[in-house]
Amino acid sequence: MTATHQNNWPKLHNAAWPGLVGKGPDSEPPIDLDTMLDLTVAAEVDGVKFEGIDLFLFDPHVSIDIDDDGLKRLADKVRAKGLVVGSVVAPVWPPTGGGSAMGGESERKQFVEQVRKGCRIAAALRKLGVRPYGIVRIDSACGVEDWYKDPEGNQKKIAATFREACDMAEQCGERLAAEGEICWGGMHSWRRMVQLLEMVDRPKTLGFQADMAHTLLYTMGYNAPEDRILPEGFGWDSPQTFEAAYRQLTAALRPWTIDFHVAQNDATVKGSGSHDKTGRHCLPGDPNGKLDIVREAGYWLRDDAGQPTRKIRHICWDGCMFSNEVMHRPQTWNSILAAMLAVRDAHGWRE
Repeated sequence: MTATHQNNWPKLHNAAWPGLVGKGPDSEPPIDLDTMLDLTVAAEVDGVKFEGIDLFLFDPHVSIDIDDDGLKRLADKVRAKGLVVGSVVAPVWPPTGGGSAMGGESERKQFVEQVRKGCRIAAALRKLGVRPYGIVRIDSACGVEDWYKDPEGNQKKIAATFREACDMAEQCGERLAAEGEICWGGMHSWRRMVQLLEMVDRPKTLGFQADMAHTLLYTMGYNAPEDRILPEGFGWDSPQTFEAAYRQLTAALRPWTIDFHVAQNDATVKGSGSHDKTGRHCLPGDPNGKLDIVREAGYWLRDDAGQPTRKIRHICWDGCMFSNEVMHRPQTWNSILAAMLAVRDAHGWRE
């Protein structure tokens, strides 16, 4: 908080996983956690800095099987940087040791086991005093094409798996957030996302994780043309039409939202390395960006009466699939921090 920027909530976080997601042998090399922390700490706008980091529980950043000594070292490392940990991502996908949430019995057990491990790490970081808030993020770990082979049956399987995952989270005192992203079967449409949350019916344990770059594509019906909100062939020449569609989207999902990513999107999809095509994350000032970041963030962070909900204790920037060259530029993180600070100035509060 400074004289210029009076609000000090929600806290401003960067994400470490852009150093891993979409990287690897079929793309660019990963960026290590120490470098991601250093890039985060170096950013500064008007005397304001990032206050935390959100983590991907996956090698080479943080092993899902990290032991207690390793967790203490991780907590000390983050604390030494003047940061805290917020939300963490459980690696529930088959290539990372998990399994499809709509797969066979063994796959679904693997999924739930990865959630258990992720919740154990999240709870341990909380006990170590370095994680004052945040959720454990999950998705369905299955593709859209396979889901469409049996939509109703597969949705029931995912819901059953998520309920088991909720049991694990509750044992650790954690909450789960299901990521709304068009590449995950059963979560690829805003209607199906709401349906899934209602089917699981554990609102105290399972909520929604909204990313502005991904949820924009919900309005366009990517991977789910039956659920598009914007008219077919929409050319972005009518701001009023888009705003009406965005209000409909956020009204349906905001009551479930417990984790929020500020982002920009140019209304196209992108994949990198082994990551399926999903919402393209653009830099805040990208001339092709379709979102008024501050205005659209308000639809997620304010209620129907226009008051800040204060449910979201920290907001995060997700820069997945940015090139390594872009991520190593200091200006990248300064521009991102400035966008997030503008969101907090407009929709945050002071405590």
